[in-house]
Amino acid sequence: MTDIKRLETGTRMSQAVIANGFVFLAGQVGEPGTSVTDQTTAILSQIDALLAQAGTDKTRIVSAQIWMADMAEFAEMNAVWDAWVPQGHAPARATGESALATPDYKVEIIVTAVL
Repeated sequence: MTDIKRLETGTRMSQAVIANGFVFLAGQVGEPGTSVTDQTTAILSQIDALLAQAGTDKTRIVSAQIWMADMAEFAEMNAVWDAWVPQGHAPARATGESALATPDYKVEIIVTAVL
């Protein structure tokens, strides 16, 4: 039987779930209504904190999904992302455009890492 550990669990979801040596993060969002740069910066900080809480870090991210409300802001998000990802540790990644939970969210990022 696999032990499952949940971090920052609420009624609807956990912010992270650890199972079988993997850390699965819920979609992270920034402050509604702020710029793509500000939201991406906040999201990546949240990811760093959750990964640290799980006992790992961004060099161990194996997969990332990025959802954007408007792909016209793709380069702005990528500027923050590229500065954050450690050289030689870029994960497999997909980025798509989607309506997010509220129009004030511009970016949502989901990552999976290993311990």
